[in-house]
Amino acid sequence: MPQLGLLHGRAWASLLGKLLRPPGAVCIGAVHSHSQVAEAVLVSQLKPHQEKSNFIIKTPKGTRDLTPQQMVVREKILDLVVSCFKRHGAKGLDTPAFELKEVLTEKYGEDSGLIYDLQDQGGELLSLRYDLTVPFARYLAMNKVKKMKRYHVGKVWRRESPTVVQGRYREFCQCDFDIAGQFDPMIPDAECLKIMCEILSGLQLGDFLIKMSWKDVRHEMVAKKGLAPEVADRIGDYVQCHGGVSLVEQMFQDPRLSQNKQALEGLGDLKLLFEYVTLFGIAEKISFDLSLARGLDYYTGVVYEAVLLPTPAQAEEEPLNVGSVAAGGRYDGLVGMFDPKGHKVPCVGLSIGVERIFSIVEQKMKTFGEKIRTTETQVFVASPQKNFLQERLKLIAELWDAGIKAELLYKNNPKLLTQLHYCENMGIPLVVIVGEQELKEGVIKLRSVASREEVAIKRENLVAEIQKRLSES
Repeated sequence: MPQLGLLHGRAWASLLGKLLRPPGAVCIGAVHSHSQVAEAVLVSQLKPHQEKSNFIIKTPKGTRDLTPQQMVVREKILDLVVSCFKRHGAKGLDTPAFELKEVLTEKYGEDSGLIYDLQDQGGELLSLRYDLTVPFARYLAMNKVKKMKRYHVGKVWRRESPTVVQGRYREFCQCDFDIAGQFDPMIPDAECLKIMCEILSGLQLGDFLIKMSWKDVRHEMVAKKGLAPEVADRIGDYVQCHGGVSLVEQMFQDPRLSQNKQALEGLGDLKLLFEYVTLFGIAEKISFDLSLARGLDYYTGVVYEAVLLPTPAQAEEEPLNVGSVAAGGRYDGLVGMFDPKGHKVPCVGLSIGVERIFSIVEQKMKTFGEKIRTTETQVFVASPQKNFLQERLKLIAELWDAGIKAELLYKNNPKLLTQLHYCENMGIPLVVIVGEQELKEGVIKLRSVASREEVAIKRENLVAEIQKRLSES
């Protein structure tokens, strides 16, 4: 059992405490002498800065604090996203917040100018990560990993002019899912599209459409399949006209396309993709868009992004302009950039626009005036009488040890009404009440905050009764 010891200020006592303390023990120390001197020096150094009258307390541009209410919403969004990634077999991965500058340079095209560079530290030129994709490619190459399905949730930084009202920030969170490895065509791509649909449907943001970029499909056909540009443009005519599942069959019937070997190969890939998304039940959510082009240089094939469609009510008003809420694509050459021999690992992935989704959800909640619980407390421990702090502490420890989320007021003798009002304001569903009468009878009162009904429960049965009620709610 870990022991708690109170250490005093002398060095020999500190050393003795370390020697006598069992493994895993937690020590609470009273701070004296040297640390107090250091604190005094620190305060004296800070004082001149604190006296500056023009100092404004604010967050840096393009950043923000998240309130407890906002954190509740954010965590629900992230839980839904990550649970979907795990459902599809992804492993978690994390990388440093900063990378060697050379790892990030020349990977983002024109956007490379938005990378945050750090001061030289120990002879290394470092930069804050711009996204989670390049660090993933660096990880694969460094560890010689040829196959991996991973998810990553983390902050990234971009030195751009922020438009906070549209959910754009200089510091923001990304949620990525990627499939690395050599697989049969279009199966991983179709799964990525399926994941985007599952997440956006689960978040209940409204109707959405995933647009696929014909520009990058055309580039892949011309560069990789050796398709003549005029033949690729002929395919583009169909895409522009029809933009849905039926376009593939119509293109196969065009003699100018069906007689070209490379065109047939490209059409075969498109047909496979549409077959797979049809089997996944999401074909009606997929559309080609000739105007779509992702700005990052590392994309090599089909790219896609999901946009929310305005409702009839929004069409009449000014909708929240947040751009795409999810995006992704294929980047088969990125890992090879880090490999000394240029060995490639094909990759396809997606990123969920958490900040933009968060902006939409926040706006909806304000519109409907939804109240948010900032804690998950299930039970409040109260007493109607004075001098019952010890009993409350014993009782709440019993609840905590049983895994029940519980609270009490940090006062010796709080008024019962004050305690009950706290429960109502915080949305705590249950209150346990212990007093003289309850102690005498060996029971605890269990009160429902919503109905205000109270029942007496035997002390030994209290935890089981609370767990039963919580499982039913």
